[in-house]
Amino acid sequence: MVSVGERLSRARVRAFIGRDEELGRFEEALAGDPQAPFAFYVYGPGGIGKSTLLRRLADHARATGRLLVELDGRFVSRDPAEFERAAGPFLDVPGAVLFVDSFEHCQWLESWLWHHFLPRAADDTLVVLAGRHAPQPQWTADPAWSRLLHVTELEPFSAEQARSLLVAAQIRPELRDRVLRFAGGNPLALSLAAAAGSAGCSREEIWAPSADVLRTLLAGLIGEVPTAAHRRALEVAAQAHSTSEELLAAVLPGEDAHPLFSWLRDLPFMESTHRGLHPHDAARETLAADLRWRAPNAFETMRRRLADEYLRILREGPEERVWTVTDELFYLFREGETLARLRTWSREDEVHDRPLHPDDIDVMLRMAEETEGAASAELVRYWAQRQPQAFSVYRLVSTGRIVAFTARLALPAPPDPRDLATDPVVAAAWRYTDATAPVSPGEHIGVSRFSIYPERYQIPSRVIDLSSSRAQAEAARARSRAYGFAVYRDAETWAERVKGTLSDTGARPRVGEHTYGLFSVDWRQVPVETWLLRFISAPDAPVPSGPSPISRTAFDQAVREALAHWRDPGAFAACALMRTRLAADFGDPVEELRTLLRRAVDDLAHDPRGVRACEALTAGYFSGAPTQEAAARRLGLPYGTYRRHLRQGLDLLCEALWQQELHGPR
Repeated sequence: MVSVGERLSRARVRAFIGRDEELGRFEEALAGDPQAPFAFYVYGPGGIGKSTLLRRLADHARATGRLLVELDGRFVSRDPAEFERAAGPFLDVPGAVLFVDSFEHCQWLESWLWHHFLPRAADDTLVVLAGRHAPQPQWTADPAWSRLLHVTELEPFSAEQARSLLVAAQIRPELRDRVLRFAGGNPLALSLAAAAGSAGCSREEIWAPSADVLRTLLAGLIGEVPTAAHRRALEVAAQAHSTSEELLAAVLPGEDAHPLFSWLRDLPFMESTHRGLHPHDAARETLAADLRWRAPNAFETMRRRLADEYLRILREGPEERVWTVTDELFYLFREGETLARLRTWSREDEVHDRPLHPDDIDVMLRMAEETEGAASAELVRYWAQRQPQAFSVYRLVSTGRIVAFTARLALPAPPDPRDLATDPVVAAAWRYTDATAPVSPGEHIGVSRFSIYPERYQIPSRVIDLSSSRAQAEAARARSRAYGFAVYRDAETWAERVKGTLSDTGARPRVGEHTYGLFSVDWRQVPVETWLLRFISAPDAPVPSGPSPISRTAFDQAVREALAHWRDPGAFAACALMRTRLAADFGDPVEELRTLLRRAVDDLAHDPRGVRACEALTAGYFSGAPTQEAAARRLGLPYGTYRRHLRQGLDLLCEALWQQELHGPR
C-alpha cells in the first residue's frame, strides 16, 4: 500500500521542471561527497520557485532516510533561543537536514546563524536556506565559508522548460504559445496557468496579453466563486496574515467553516503552515488589490471583522498568543498613516527582548547616563529595585549584545509618597490624574517610563515597535487600569507623531538637564479596543461602524447598570457604559453620557408606541422614586402593568443606544 506522503512525492517528481544543477549538487552532498557543500542558499524574487525546489530537495533527503527539520521563516520567533529549540535535532542528530523557507522574513538571524549556530551542527548534517535576498557578501567572500556554502540565484524558466511544464499539465498544444506569451518564464504564473487547465486557457478574455499577469491568472483560476460564503472566505485569506479554520468560523458567524477552509486549502496558490493557510505573497497582494477595487465596502467590513477578532484574542486569549496577535493586527493596517509615522517595519538590526536579569543592570545604567544623564540613571536604578518585572532588555539577534532597554511601570492608587518624591515624571503623571479625573483606590496607572536605545534614541525603531506592542497588549488585558502614559524627551516631535492617539498633558517635568513630554490616554473613557482601532487608522478618520468591542448582551446589561446608578454620580462614573464607544469621544464623559441617556429616553415618546415606555423609564429612574412600586403609584398604574411598560422601555432604549454604539449618532 503506497502512503499518501509517497504519492505526493511521486506527483512532485512528475511535475518538477528544471533546476538540474541545484538537484545534482544536493545529491552529491547527500551521498557524502567531501567536496560537496554543507550549506545551500537559494534566493530569488517571489514566484520564482524557491519553495517548490525546497520541497523537491526535502523529498530527496527523505528518500535517503535523513531526518528533516523544516522551518518557515514567516513564523520564526525573533529570539534565537526559540529558533535553536525548534531546530534542536540539527545540533544533536548526525545526518539531519535543516530546511528554512521564506528566510527573508527572518533575515536578521543570518549573522547569528553563521557565527554561532551552524558551526555547532552535528556530523554529516546539511542546511538549505531559501529567501528573496542574497546572503551577506562577507560569507561568500570568507575563505572558510566559501568552500562550504553554495549560493544559487534562481532564474525564470527557459522557453523549453516552460513548454515542458505546460505539456506535463496537459495544456492543449494549440493553446501553449498563447500561455507562454502571456506568462513568460515565471514559474508561479505558469503553475497557475497549468492549474487552470485547458478549459481556462480557452477563454480568450483570460489569456489575452495584459500587463497585470497575476490578476488575470488568478481570475481565470478561481473563476466563479461557488457561493457568497466562499467569496467572504477568500476576502479573509487575502487580508489575514494566516487563516485558520478557527479564524474563519469567528469572522464568518453562521457559516460552516470546515468546507470553506478545505476549499481555500485546495487553491494552488495557498500554502499550508502550522498557523493556517498563507497565500503566496504575490497572489495575496493581487487578491487584496482586486477586492479593494471591486468591493471596497466588503473589503473594509472584512478587515474590521478580522480586527475585532484579533482584539478579542488580545483581550481574552492565552498568554502565549498575545505577542503574535498584535503583529497580526498591525499587519492588517500596515499601510495606515499613523502606523507609518510610529512604526518602522524594519528588520535591520533585529532585536529580541528578555526580562531584566541582575547582570544587566550595570549596562542599563551606563546606557541611561549616556543618553539622559546621571539623574536619569539613578531613577533607572530606583525603579529596577522597585519593579524589576517592568523592565525589558533588548539584545541584537545577530550578536546577543544588549542595545536597549524599556520599562513599563504599573502604579496603584493612591500613589506611594516615595515615588512622588523620587521621580518627577511619575509625580507629574499623578498630578495630571488628580487635576483631570482622579484614579480611585483599586485602580492603577501604566507609565512607559524609559525607552533607552543609545544608537537610535527615541526615534521610531524596532525597540519602540516591540515595547509599544507590549504596552498595548498589557493595557488590553489589565483589570482596573485607569490611565496609560508615554514619556518622550523630544516632546514637540512626538506630539505630532502621536496626534490622534495620545493626548499631550502639557506637563514638562525636568530630570537633571532634560525636560520630558508626558502623553496620556484615559482607559476609563475609551476602551482599549476602540483606541487601537484609532491608532491603526488615520488619526482624523472616524472609527468605522461595525461590531462593538463588547457583546450585545453585555451592552444591554451596561445600560441597565447606568440607569440604576443614575442618582449616584460616583457609581455612574464607574459603570461599564462609560467604557463603550458611546462615551469614547466625550469631553466630560459623566455629564454627557447622562445627557445622552436622558435624551434617548425622551426620544421614545416621539413614537406613539413608546409613550408609555418613556413614562415608565422616567418614573423608575429619573424621578427620584425610591422603589419601582413607588414609581408605579406615581403613574397610577397597577404594578404588573408598570413592569410591562418598563420592560418594553428598556428593550426600546437598549436597541436605540446599540445602533448608536455601532453606527454613531444619527
